[in-house]
Amino acid sequence: MIEKHLISNELTLKRYRRFKKRKLAVASVYLLALSILLTFIAPLISNSKPFYMNYKGEGYFPIFKTYHPKELGITDSLTIDWKNLNKEDVSSEIWPVVKWDPFESNKEVDSYPSAPSGVNLMGTDDRGRDVLARLLYGFKYSISYALLVWVITYIIGTFIGGLMGYYGGRFDFLSQRAVEILSTVPQFFLLIILISIFEPSLFWLVLISSIFGWIPVSYYVRAEFLKNRKREFVEAAKSLGVGEYKILFKHILPNSLTPLITFTPFAIAAGISGLASLDYLGFGLEVPTPSWGELLAQAQKNYSIAPWLAIYPSLCLFFTLTALNLIGEGVRDAMDPNLS
Repeated sequence: MIEKHLISNELTLKRYRRFKKRKLAVASVYLLALSILLTFIAPLISNSKPFYMNYKGEGYFPIFKTYHPKELGITDSLTIDWKNLNKEDVSSEIWPVVKWDPFESNKEVDSYPSAPSGVNLMGTDDRGRDVLARLLYGFKYSISYALLVWVITYIIGTFIGGLMGYYGGRFDFLSQRAVEILSTVPQFFLLIILISIFEPSLFWLVLISSIFGWIPVSYYVRAEFLKNRKREFVEAAKSLGVGEYKILFKHILPNSLTPLITFTPFAIAAGISGLASLDYLGFGLEVPTPSWGELLAQAQKNYSIAPWLAIYPSLCLFFTLTALNLIGEGVRDAMDPNLS
Protein backbone atom coordinates (compact mmCIF):
# COMPACT_ATOMS: atom_id res chain seq x y z
CA MET A 1 0.00 0.00 0.00
CA ILE A 2 2.82 2.39 0.84
CA GLU A 3 4.46 1.66 -2.52
CA LYS A 4 1.24 2.55 -4.37
CA HIS A 5 1.08 5.89 -2.59
CA LEU A 6 4.70 6.69 -3.44
CA ILE A 7 4.63 5.38 -7.03
CA SER A 8 1.49 6.29 -8.92
CA ASN A 9 2.49 4.85 -12.32
CA GLU A 10 1.47 1.20 -12.55
CA LEU A 11 4.32 0.20 -14.91
CA THR A 12 6.92 1.87 -12.69
CA LEU A 13 5.45 0.11 -9.67
CA LYS A 14 5.73 -3.27 -11.41
CA ARG A 15 9.36 -2.57 -12.31
CA TYR A 16 10.12 -1.50 -8.76
CA ARG A 17 8.64 -4.71 -7.37
CA ARG A 18 10.60 -6.82 -9.86
CA PHE A 19 13.78 -5.05 -8.77
CA LYS A 20 12.98 -5.67 -5.09
CA LYS A 21 12.84 -9.40 -5.78
CA ARG A 22 16.56 -9.31 -6.59
CA LYS A 23 17.84 -9.39 -3.01
CA LEU A 24 21.49 -9.05 -4.00
CA ALA A 25 20.69 -5.98 -6.09
CA VAL A 26 18.80 -4.36 -3.22
CA ALA A 27 21.63 -5.15 -0.80
CA SER A 28 24.09 -3.66 -3.29
CA VAL A 29 22.08 -0.43 -3.39
CA TYR A 30 22.35 -0.11 0.39
CA LEU A 31 26.06 -0.99 0.33
CA LEU A 32 26.80 1.57 -2.38
CA ALA A 33 24.71 4.26 -0.66
CA LEU A 34 26.56 3.61 2.61
CA SER A 35 29.94 3.82 0.83
CA ILE A 36 29.02 7.13 -0.80
CA LEU A 37 27.83 8.52 2.54
CA LEU A 38 31.03 7.45 4.30
CA THR A 39 33.34 8.95 1.67
CA PHE A 40 31.55 12.31 1.70
CA ILE A 41 31.67 12.51 5.51
CA ALA A 42 35.23 11.17 5.55
CA PRO A 43 36.61 14.19 7.50
CA LEU A 44 34.33 13.16 10.37
CA ILE A 45 35.63 9.58 10.29
CA SER A 46 39.30 10.00 9.45
CA ASN A 47 41.14 13.14 10.48
CA SER A 48 44.33 14.25 12.21
CA LYS A 49 42.29 16.81 14.16
CA PRO A 50 39.95 16.00 17.07
CA PHE A 51 36.26 16.83 17.21
CA TYR A 52 36.81 18.49 20.56
CA MET A 53 39.77 19.20 22.81
CA ASN A 54 39.95 20.98 26.15
CA TYR A 55 43.42 22.51 26.20
CA LYS A 56 44.54 24.63 29.17
CA GLY A 57 40.95 25.01 30.29
CA GLU A 58 39.70 26.23 26.89
CA GLY A 59 37.47 24.24 24.53
CA TYR A 60 38.45 23.86 20.86
CA PHE A 61 36.68 22.27 17.88
CA PRO A 62 39.52 21.78 15.34
CA ILE A 63 37.54 19.80 12.73
CA PHE A 64 34.94 22.53 12.42
CA LYS A 65 37.10 25.61 12.96
CA THR A 66 40.65 26.65 12.08
CA TYR A 67 42.77 28.06 14.89
CA HIS A 68 45.97 30.07 14.75
CA PRO A 69 48.80 28.62 16.87
CA LYS A 70 48.92 31.83 18.92
CA GLU A 71 45.38 31.13 20.14
CA LEU A 72 46.80 28.07 21.93
CA GLY A 73 49.85 29.95 23.14
CA ILE A 74 52.15 28.33 20.54
CA THR A 75 54.80 30.77 19.32
CA ASP A 76 57.48 28.49 17.86
CA SER A 77 55.41 26.94 15.05
CA LEU A 78 53.09 28.01 12.25
CA THR A 79 50.95 24.85 12.51
CA ILE A 80 49.20 23.00 15.32
CA ASP A 81 50.04 19.34 15.85
CA TRP A 82 46.95 18.34 17.82
CA LYS A 83 48.28 14.85 18.48
CA ASN A 84 51.47 16.00 20.16
CA LEU A 85 50.25 18.80 22.38
CA ASN A 86 51.39 18.57 26.00
CA LYS A 87 49.13 15.89 27.48
CA GLU A 88 49.28 17.56 30.89
CA ASP A 89 47.46 20.55 29.42
CA VAL A 90 44.76 18.40 27.77
CA SER A 91 41.93 17.56 30.16
CA SER A 92 39.57 15.94 27.64
CA GLU A 93 39.45 15.14 23.93
CA ILE A 94 37.21 13.42 21.37
CA TRP A 95 38.81 12.00 18.21
CA PRO A 96 37.46 10.47 14.97
CA VAL A 97 37.62 6.70 14.54
CA VAL A 98 40.80 7.03 12.40
CA LYS A 99 43.30 9.60 13.66
CA TRP A 100 44.86 10.27 10.25
CA ASP A 101 44.11 12.45 7.28
CA PRO A 102 45.05 11.17 3.79
CA PHE A 103 48.09 13.44 3.46
CA GLU A 104 49.73 12.96 6.86
CA SER A 105 52.73 10.65 7.24
CA ASN A 106 53.30 8.48 10.29
CA LYS A 107 56.74 9.54 11.48
CA GLU A 108 56.83 6.99 14.29
CA VAL A 109 57.50 3.96 12.08
CA ASP A 110 60.99 2.90 11.03
CA SER A 111 60.40 2.56 7.30
CA TYR A 112 57.77 3.07 4.59
CA PRO A 113 55.60 1.33 3.62
CA SER A 114 54.81 -0.09 7.07
CA ALA A 115 52.64 -3.11 7.81
CA PRO A 116 49.13 -2.92 9.32
CA SER A 117 49.16 -2.20 13.04
CA GLY A 118 47.00 -0.80 15.81
CA VAL A 119 48.03 2.69 14.76
CA ASN A 120 47.54 2.21 11.00
CA LEU A 121 44.88 -0.48 10.63
CA MET A 122 45.61 -1.12 6.93
CA GLY A 123 49.26 -0.11 7.01
CA THR A 124 50.88 2.87 5.32
CA ASP A 125 51.91 3.60 1.74
CA ASP A 126 55.41 4.38 0.50
CA ARG A 127 55.22 7.87 2.03
CA GLY A 128 53.91 6.77 5.40
CA ARG A 129 50.31 7.86 4.77
CA ASP A 130 47.49 5.82 6.24
CA VAL A 131 46.04 3.43 3.65
CA LEU A 132 42.57 3.32 5.24
CA ALA A 133 42.34 7.13 5.16
CA ARG A 134 43.40 7.27 1.50
CA LEU A 135 40.92 4.54 0.54
CA LEU A 136 38.12 6.34 2.34
CA TYR A 137 38.88 9.75 0.82
CA GLY A 138 39.79 8.29 -2.58
CA PHE A 139 36.33 6.87 -3.25
CA LYS A 140 34.93 10.41 -3.30
CA TYR A 141 36.99 11.24 -6.37
CA SER A 142 36.17 7.92 -8.04
CA ILE A 143 32.41 8.19 -7.64
CA SER A 144 32.41 11.93 -8.45
CA TYR A 145 34.33 11.31 -11.68
CA ALA A 146 32.08 8.41 -12.67
CA LEU A 147 28.84 10.29 -11.96
CA LEU A 148 29.94 13.48 -13.73
CA VAL A 149 31.08 11.58 -16.84
CA TRP A 150 27.83 9.60 -16.80
CA VAL A 151 25.67 12.75 -16.61
CA ILE A 152 27.58 14.65 -19.31
CA THR A 153 27.84 11.75 -21.76
CA TYR A 154 24.19 10.79 -21.30
CA ILE A 155 23.01 14.35 -21.87
CA ILE A 156 25.10 14.78 -25.04
CA GLY A 157 24.37 11.28 -26.32
CA THR A 158 20.65 11.62 -25.69
CA PHE A 159 20.48 15.00 -27.42
CA ILE A 160 22.45 13.97 -30.52
CA GLY A 161 20.95 10.48 -30.78
CA GLY A 162 17.45 11.86 -30.26
CA LEU A 163 17.83 14.37 -33.08
CA MET A 164 19.19 11.72 -35.44
CA GLY A 165 16.40 9.30 -34.64
CA TYR A 166 13.60 11.87 -34.79
CA TYR A 167 14.51 13.62 -38.04
CA GLY A 168 15.98 10.60 -39.83
CA GLY A 169 16.62 10.85 -43.56
CA ARG A 170 19.68 12.69 -44.86
CA PHE A 171 20.35 14.33 -41.47
CA ASP A 172 20.50 10.93 -39.81
CA PHE A 173 22.65 9.48 -42.62
CA LEU A 174 25.27 12.27 -42.47
CA SER A 175 25.26 12.34 -38.67
CA GLN A 176 25.80 8.59 -38.49
CA ARG A 177 28.77 8.79 -40.84
CA ALA A 178 30.31 11.50 -38.64
CA VAL A 179 29.72 9.42 -35.50
CA GLU A 180 31.25 6.35 -37.16
CA ILE A 181 34.38 8.34 -37.99
CA LEU A 182 34.65 9.54 -34.38
CA SER A 183 34.14 6.00 -33.08
CA THR A 184 37.23 4.77 -34.98
CA VAL A 185 39.50 7.07 -32.96
CA PRO A 186 41.56 5.11 -30.36
CA GLN A 187 39.87 6.83 -27.45
CA PHE A 188 41.96 5.57 -24.55
CA PHE A 189 45.27 6.50 -26.18
CA LEU A 190 43.91 9.91 -27.19
CA LEU A 191 42.70 10.38 -23.63
CA ILE A 192 46.20 9.67 -22.29
CA ILE A 193 47.75 12.09 -24.81
CA LEU A 194 45.33 14.90 -23.93
CA ILE A 195 45.78 14.35 -20.20
CA SER A 196 49.56 14.46 -20.59
CA ILE A 197 49.20 17.86 -22.31
CA PHE A 198 46.89 19.45 -19.75
CA GLU A 199 47.57 19.61 -16.03
CA PRO A 200 45.62 16.68 -14.57
CA SER A 201 42.61 17.57 -12.43
CA LEU A 202 39.15 16.19 -11.87
CA PHE A 203 37.69 18.86 -14.16
CA TRP A 204 39.99 18.04 -17.11
CA LEU A 205 39.61 14.29 -16.61
CA VAL A 206 35.81 14.55 -16.71
CA LEU A 207 35.86 16.91 -19.69
CA ILE A 208 38.29 14.86 -21.77
CA SER A 209 36.59 11.55 -20.88
CA SER A 210 33.26 12.97 -22.04
CA ILE A 211 34.53 13.95 -25.51
CA PHE A 212 33.87 10.48 -26.95
CA GLY A 213 31.93 8.82 -24.13
CA TRP A 214 28.57 9.93 -25.55
CA ILE A 215 28.91 7.90 -28.77
CA PRO A 216 27.56 4.52 -27.48
CA VAL A 217 24.71 6.35 -25.75
CA SER A 218 23.68 8.04 -28.99
CA TYR A 219 23.30 4.65 -30.73
CA TYR A 220 20.72 3.40 -28.24
CA VAL A 221 18.80 6.68 -28.07
CA ARG A 222 18.72 6.96 -31.87
CA ALA A 223 17.25 3.46 -32.15
CA GLU A 224 14.57 4.24 -29.56
CA PHE A 225 13.62 7.52 -31.25
CA LEU A 226 13.44 5.82 -34.66
CA LYS A 227 11.09 3.25 -33.17
CA ASN A 228 8.90 5.68 -31.23
CA ARG A 229 8.62 8.58 -33.67
CA LYS A 230 5.90 6.80 -35.70
CA ARG A 231 3.97 5.51 -32.70
CA GLU A 232 0.30 6.40 -32.27
CA PHE A 233 0.80 8.79 -29.36
CA VAL A 234 3.31 10.82 -31.40
CA GLU A 235 1.02 11.01 -34.39
CA ALA A 236 -1.82 12.05 -32.11
CA ALA A 237 0.30 14.82 -30.60
CA LYS A 238 1.24 16.09 -34.07
CA SER A 239 -2.40 16.12 -35.16
CA LEU A 240 -3.23 18.26 -32.14
CA GLY A 241 -0.61 20.79 -33.16
CA VAL A 242 1.90 20.03 -30.39
CA GLY A 243 5.31 21.59 -31.06
CA GLU A 244 8.41 19.55 -31.88
CA TYR A 245 10.07 20.48 -28.58
CA LYS A 246 7.22 18.96 -26.55
CA ILE A 247 7.00 15.93 -28.82
CA LEU A 248 10.71 15.27 -28.42
CA PHE A 249 11.06 15.81 -24.68
CA LYS A 250 7.55 15.15 -23.34
CA HIS A 251 6.32 12.28 -25.48
CA ILE A 252 9.23 10.43 -27.14
CA LEU A 253 12.05 10.85 -24.61
CA PRO A 254 10.20 9.44 -21.56
CA ASN A 255 9.33 6.37 -23.63
CA SER A 256 12.94 5.96 -24.80
CA LEU A 257 14.71 5.89 -21.43
CA THR A 258 14.71 2.12 -20.90
CA PRO A 259 18.20 1.46 -22.35
CA LEU A 260 19.63 4.54 -20.60
CA ILE A 261 18.32 3.45 -17.20
CA THR A 262 19.43 -0.14 -17.81
CA PHE A 263 23.02 0.75 -18.70
CA THR A 264 23.50 3.44 -16.02
CA PRO A 265 25.01 1.20 -13.28
CA PHE A 266 27.37 -0.38 -15.82
CA ALA A 267 28.41 3.07 -17.09
CA ILE A 268 29.20 4.24 -13.55
CA ALA A 269 31.20 1.05 -12.91
CA ALA A 270 33.16 1.68 -16.12
CA GLY A 271 33.90 5.22 -14.94
CA ILE A 272 35.28 4.04 -11.60
CA SER A 273 37.49 1.39 -13.21
CA GLY A 274 38.56 3.90 -15.89
CA LEU A 275 39.79 6.45 -13.34
CA ALA A 276 41.56 3.70 -11.40
CA SER A 277 43.32 2.66 -14.62
CA LEU A 278 44.42 6.21 -15.40
CA ASP A 279 45.69 6.72 -11.84
CA TYR A 280 47.52 3.40 -12.01
CA LEU A 281 49.28 4.49 -15.23
CA GLY A 282 50.11 7.90 -13.77
CA PHE A 283 47.78 9.90 -16.04
CA GLY A 284 45.01 10.44 -13.53
CA LEU A 285 44.53 12.77 -10.58
CA GLU A 286 47.39 14.98 -9.53
CA VAL A 287 49.64 13.63 -6.78
CA PRO A 288 49.09 13.51 -3.79
CA THR A 289 45.32 13.24 -4.34
CA PRO A 290 44.00 10.05 -2.66
CA SER A 291 43.38 7.43 -5.31
CA TRP A 292 42.76 3.69 -5.46
CA GLY A 293 44.68 3.39 -8.71
CA GLU A 294 47.68 5.22 -7.28
CA LEU A 295 47.80 2.75 -4.36
CA LEU A 296 47.80 -0.13 -6.85
CA ALA A 297 50.70 1.52 -8.69
CA GLN A 298 52.59 1.64 -5.39
CA ALA A 299 51.72 -2.03 -4.84
CA GLN A 300 53.41 -2.95 -8.13
CA LYS A 301 56.62 -1.26 -6.99
CA ASN A 302 56.51 -2.85 -3.52
CA TYR A 303 54.72 -6.15 -4.21
CA SER A 304 57.27 -8.26 -2.33
CA ILE A 305 57.32 -6.20 0.89
CA ALA A 306 53.87 -4.55 1.02
CA PRO A 307 51.08 -6.90 -0.16
CA TRP A 308 48.49 -4.84 1.73
CA LEU A 309 48.90 -2.06 -0.85
CA ALA A 310 47.44 -4.44 -3.43
CA ILE A 311 44.93 -6.31 -1.25
CA TYR A 312 42.88 -3.45 0.19
CA PRO A 313 42.47 -1.27 -2.95
CA SER A 314 41.70 -4.40 -4.99
CA LEU A 315 39.01 -5.44 -2.50
CA CYS A 316 37.50 -1.95 -2.61
CA LEU A 317 37.37 -2.05 -6.42
CA PHE A 318 36.02 -5.60 -6.41
CA PHE A 319 33.14 -4.92 -4.01
CA THR A 320 32.25 -1.57 -5.61
CA LEU A 321 32.21 -2.89 -9.17
CA THR A 322 30.40 -6.07 -8.10
CA ALA A 323 27.73 -4.02 -6.33
CA LEU A 324 27.21 -1.83 -9.39
CA ASN A 325 27.00 -4.82 -11.70
CA LEU A 326 24.47 -6.53 -9.42
CA ILE A 327 22.41 -3.34 -9.42
CA GLY A 328 22.70 -3.22 -13.20
CA GLU A 329 21.45 -6.80 -13.51
CA GLY A 330 18.55 -6.01 -11.20
CA VAL A 331 17.60 -2.92 -13.21
CA ARG A 332 17.92 -4.84 -16.48
CA ASP A 333 15.54 -7.56 -15.25
CA ALA A 334 13.14 -4.96 -13.84
CA MET A 335 12.99 -3.11 -17.18
CA ASP A 336 12.61 -6.29 -19.23
CA PRO A 337 8.98 -6.45 -20.47
CA ASN A 338 9.26 -10.21 -21.05
CA LEU A 339 9.75 -10.93 -17.34
CA SER A 340 6.82 -11.12 -14.96
